[in-house]
Amino acid sequence: MLAYPSAAPAHSAPPVVETRRVTEANGMVRGSLYLVSTPIGNLADLSERARAVLAGASLILAEDTRHSRTLLLHFGITGRVDAYHEHNEAKATPKIIARLEAGGSVALISDAGTPLLSDPGARLVTAAIAAGITVVPVPGASALLAALVGSGLSADRFTFYGFLDRRGKGRAEAIAEVVGSTHTSVIYEAPNRVADLLAELLKAGAGDRQAVVARELTKQFEEYARGTVAELTARFGDTDPRGEVVVLLAGAAARVVDEAEVRDRAKALRAEGLSAREVVRVLSIECGASRNLAYRIAHE
Repeated sequence: MLAYPSAAPAHSAPPVVETRRVTEANGMVRGSLYLVSTPIGNLADLSERARAVLAGASLILAEDTRHSRTLLLHFGITGRVDAYHEHNEAKATPKIIARLEAGGSVALISDAGTPLLSDPGARLVTAAIAAGITVVPVPGASALLAALVGSGLSADRFTFYGFLDRRGKGRAEAIAEVVGSTHTSVIYEAPNRVADLLAELLKAGAGDRQAVVARELTKQFEEYARGTVAELTARFGDTDPRGEVVVLLAGAAARVVDEAEVRDRAKALRAEGLSAREVVRVLSIECGASRNLAYRIAHE
């Protein structure tokens, strides 16, 4: 046991925090929250580690228990499965944390792919960390990464937007940000709304930019439709793609930023009553200003 003096010297080292972990015979750490990636189509993509964790967990949390139970039974996993989704996470989280604190091992899965990426789970992970519970990711399939690396677009730097707002100011702002970005943007979209999304990107000025509509990733009819936004808008204008879809847009060419132009725009935005924070956002999107430059000018 470490003992610290009541008045520590000015240059003393910070206290050492020791984490005690009890490992079960199956290799799992007692009282841990496991975030387990599941296949997005091809069942062979479930790793041996993921299978072992799901088989050894005292509780599996799934967004749709009926869907996930079919997957689990395919691999001979018959443990307890409870629902955990956006409609019950607030009520269920404290009970799950109590179970973890009592030493139970819990595995969180989504319907497909990696948990928390456009799926519930962030509330539980935040609560677990706050309670000092070990959080263990078990990597695996991800539609986001599969689409990105197979698209042919730059993967050096990218932004994942998940599903955009369906309508209103939030969607308009997101479209403007996507079109203004100088690196690859990755968006999840429902098949019946892909044509509308492409049309909005076209209207926002991205018609000549390279884009990809990736669908049915890892499945039998996997497809990457590549072309400019204008070409893809014409292709999907009358025919919705089938299956799960990821839309990717190449980044815009870097713009030469004119500081005088940025200052004039900032002055106009302040006159409209926008806060400094809002001015920074608009200057970054509309003028291509770096965040540091936009922040400095917005606060002048």
